Amino acid sequence: MTESDFHAAVDAVLARIETAVEASDALEADLEAGVLTVLCPDSSRIIVNRQTPNREIWVAARSGGFHFRFEGGEWRDTRSGDELFASLRRVVAAQSGAQLDFG
Repeated sequence: MTESDFHAAVDAVLARIETAVEASDALEADLEAGVLTVLCPDSSRIIVNRQTPNREIWVAARSGGFHFRFEGGEWRDTRSGDELFASLRRVVAAQSGAQLDFG
């Protein structure tokens, strides 16, 4: 994946996450300079950002930090192999109680 392809793919992922968060009544999203911050009702945050040198998407949440790499047409956790959107559903639900629909 070229750097240009990587940025385009991450931009699409961040937009998809932002759309799902904004559709939720319980959460707020702030996308600035390629960093998406999800604000939970208890004022905690979940951060999703790109790591260009590694060609990864990183998620930081109360439950830990997660690294996702594009493999086989999907963003997969580099440790567990879990798919990005499935992982985000679990992380967001655990931290905020909100259920996200990524469509």
